[in-house]
Amino acid sequence: MKSVFLQDADSLAIGAEKLSKVLIHLSESFPDVERITSYARSSTMNRMSLEDQTDLKDSGLKRIHVGLESGSDNVLKMVKKGASKAIHIRAGHKVKEAGMELSEYFMPGLGGRSLSNEHAIESADALNQIDPDFIRLRPLALPVRAPLYELLISGEFDQCNDVDVVRELHTFIEKLEDISSYLVSDHILNLFADLNGELPEAKTHLLSILERFLDLEDEEQMEYRFGRRLGAFTSLDDLHDARRRTRVRQIMLENKVNSENIDGIIDQMMQRFM
Repeated sequence: MKSVFLQDADSLAIGAEKLSKVLIHLSESFPDVERITSYARSSTMNRMSLEDQTDLKDSGLKRIHVGLESGSDNVLKMVKKGASKAIHIRAGHKVKEAGMELSEYFMPGLGGRSLSNEHAIESADALNQIDPDFIRLRPLALPVRAPLYELLISGEFDQCNDVDVVRELHTFIEKLEDISSYLVSDHILNLFADLNGELPEAKTHLLSILERFLDLEDEEQMEYRFGRRLGAFTSLDDLHDARRRTRVRQIMLENKVNSENIDGIIDQMMQRFM
């Protein structure tokens, strides 16, 4: 075993002293472990001193994963994130200064159609200021229990579809500047599994993937979206696989998938993973 992930919670919330004991115990119990990673909230890291964070790093904590989700204060307020853009930036700077690796999560579509452009631009700006080691893309899915679902039902939240999200991602990546982050699309519900690369070198390549999708005919976009959520496709190149594409078309026909119902069907497919 080479790595340990303290997951499913904000582990730093127990305090630096207690967490240091856990980290030291892990390192002593499993001497071959090379990296210990944890989730953490920006608000928690903001309250913790740089000295405490440095102690955690020295005790074995090598990487922090943070749910930035958005750099737009309007979006953060809407989803009741409990953090502001400024808090995210300060917390990110602390982690970097303490010498730990930092992975920040961006959630395309979280602002809905009305805040899509602001969400993309402000999030890119926040990440430009933080310059995390990794930027990870996480899709938005709305289970019934989510508070944002209530806004969707009431009409206050105008949900983006895949095409909207791709346009938003294009703006987001286009605005990422002067950073050396590695962008990662490592979630099964992301539309493109191959949207990965180190900035700034990979920027043109990343944008080209999104542009290829936007240049497709509507029918092709629909086939790819459906095939991706079936697990048949991982990249746009898979549209050239005649066997896979025929199978996707057959299933679409059997389920009467068309341009009128595709968004709702995609939502239902994504719910099954939640």
